Parts: sequence; structure tokens; C-alpha cells
Amino acid sequence: MNIYAELGGSCQQIGGACPDGWVVMESERPSPAHLAQSDGQWMLIVSAPTSIDVDVERERRIDAGVEFQGVMFQSRSTDRENIAGAAQLGFMAVVAGAQLGDLRWSNPDQDFAWIASDNSLVPMDAQTAVSFGKVAAERKQGLIFAARQLKDMEPIPADYTDDKWWP
Repeated sequence: MNIYAELGGSCQQIGGACPDGWVVMESERPSPAHLAQSDGQWMLIVSAPTSIDVDVERERRIDAGVEFQGVMFQSRSTDRENIAGAAQLGFMAVVAGAQLGDLRWSNPDQDFAWIASDNSLVPMDAQTAVSFGKVAAERKQGLIFAARQLKDMEPIPADYTDDKWWP
């Protein structure tokens, strides 16, 4: 069993007898973020969130997926690039006269479909592909602006990862 002790705000693992002025803790140190208190209890030290913490949460949310027409789609960096490309192709097809409901706007031999997060195929006409790209871009932009608002707060709320702060 490890023995932890505290003196002057510094918690250290010790072996054998506890030096004078140190407090022996009765249980294992729960984590490096816990410091010993003089009563033999552990105190969790939580640092205030930083703008870097908010950026990490923003990126996690951007990469976590995008919902479109009730279906969840992947939205990692390469997925967003592919979505933007499909939206651009869809827009070009609309300009060239692609009709609503025409699923062969991209390839005359195959219906256009996008793979959802659950691996199902979601058919899309050109107009829907454009709308999908717009929703994905707006989702990312909304998360970027929400992060900016959080980083402008002084202090940044401890619950910055709560959905209430994010679109």
C-alpha cells in the first residue's frame, strides 16, 4: 500500500514512517488532482477552464457529427471536406438544370446517396446535397461562435462542456 502525506500544500508518496509534521492519508490518492487536507481527507483541486479547454470541446463537438433531416452523419475533417465537395457538385448540377427528385444528377448510372453514421444510405437529389452542405457549414460556424462567446466570459464557466452553452 502506498502512503501519501501532505506538508505545506505539497502531497507526496512516501514509504515507511511519516516525517514530523506530515499527515498520513488513510486511503490511496484518488488522482494527481487531489491534495491532502490536514484532517486526513482528500481535496480535489479543479483548475479554472482555459480557452484551450474550450477549443478542445469545440473541436470535439465539430467532429461529433451533424444531424440533417433527422439523420446523423459523420463530421470529422475529411467528412466535412467531402460534404462541402458534394454540396458544390450539387450546386453546379442545380445551375445546369438538375430537377428536384432526380437522384442521378451526379452519375447517370447510379442514384446519389450519402452514408449516414449508422451506415445506411441516404438518397439525395442535388438540391438536398446543397442543403446538407449548408447545414454542415452552419453547424460548424455555430460551434465556433459559441466557443468564442465562452472564451470571452470572465471567468469561463466551469460547466463549459454543458449542452446549454452550445447550439
